[in-house]
Amino acid sequence: MAEMVLVGNFLEAAVRSATPLGFAALGALIAERAGVVNIGIEGSLVCGAFASFVVAGLLGPEVGFLAGGLAGMSLGLVFAVFVVALRAQQIIVGAAVSMLGLGLTASLHRIAVSSTGPGAPISTFLPLQVPVLSGIPVFGQAFISQPVTTYLLYALFPLVGWGLYRTVGGIALRAVGEQPSAAVSAGHSPARIQCAALLACGFLSGLGGATLVVAQTGIYSDGMSAGRGYIAMAIVALGRWTPRGVAAGALIFGGVSALQFLTQAVNWRVPYTIVLATPYLLTLVAMAALRGTRVAPAALGQTLNRP
Repeated sequence: MAEMVLVGNFLEAAVRSATPLGFAALGALIAERAGVVNIGIEGSLVCGAFASFVVAGLLGPEVGFLAGGLAGMSLGLVFAVFVVALRAQQIIVGAAVSMLGLGLTASLHRIAVSSTGPGAPISTFLPLQVPVLSGIPVFGQAFISQPVTTYLLYALFPLVGWGLYRTVGGIALRAVGEQPSAAVSAGHSPARIQCAALLACGFLSGLGGATLVVAQTGIYSDGMSAGRGYIAMAIVALGRWTPRGVAAGALIFGGVSALQFLTQAVNWRVPYTIVLATPYLLTLVAMAALRGTRVAPAALGQTLNRP
């Protein structure tokens, strides 16, 4: 019985840890399907976390969650201006945008702390039980104390899949990621499609950062994105650039992140720093294992030709 409870608690922690990663990875999937490598996701994540903390403290977690998405989208807009409009190099701009997000939020946080003192924890989303899912033996434990944001994420995966493969806009977006000239021949504007994809990427990444605050911790700390943006990009590659694969990859990385709770529960004598480093080690292993594969969009990372 104790073992079943332990497994159930581990699954609950895995799903919870996978949620912010899933939002960011879903955003990265949309951007990369449009042919853009957005390393700036890390910046959108931390901006979303900070904005949600500030706004949720004033207006509640629901508004804070939305504010986090909008903050992430604003950074996505900055990235789109330089990469799509000005045709700058994607990797360099992405790194700069990530540093901008991390530096801006750290500066604003220090100003807020110095003027008002340490921020008190904010109200977070209450756990929501789904009767059918929570009643499943062992595995149902994963859905007993999840916030609404978790269910929203896993509702988005099939919705995004339907949009990418069953709608004209989704087909056009994938065409831009594979062969922009073909999209132009069909009457679509690759630049506009990439801008829309980057705004969606920024919004979803911001929601991932907001989830860390309004659905999990209730507090904000500098750099709390902790590399999740880069892990999200690895999840997209691990998931073969498909919504279903990204969902599975997020759960895998969430499970690895939840190992820290499992090691504490069973008193494993493993250095805590090694447990914390495991998700990043898995990222390196996944990238090495996928080296040389040809499932990525053919035009991924390429700069659009000027009209």
